[in-house]
Amino acid sequence: MQHHVYFWLKAEHKTDEARAAFENGLNLCKGVSHVASGGWGKPAATADRAVTDKSWDYSLYLSFDNVEDHNAYQVDPDHHTFVAEHGHRSEKVIVMDVE
Repeated sequence: MQHHVYFWLKAEHKTDEARAAFENGLNLCKGVSHVASGGWGKPAATADRAVTDKSWDYSLYLSFDNVEDHNAYQVDPDHHTFVAEHGHRSEKVIVMDVE
């Protein structure tokens, strides 16, 4: 299964220093042992189209071998550390899980 998370940062957290800290947190998430593969990114510089949303600042995408690994990730200490240290940086977060 796949776990997609989109983050809209608050204006005060769009500095180079704050972005670097947030990116380190994203790296922590993708390094959790239950994650089969993953990464993060920013909106691509593709042509504007009516169906393309580029309003977000970061996306985290993680693949899991099964739902059980996803559930274990949700309670992993590193995931909790990310939420505790970086949750305040976002004004909006959307999660999309895919079978």
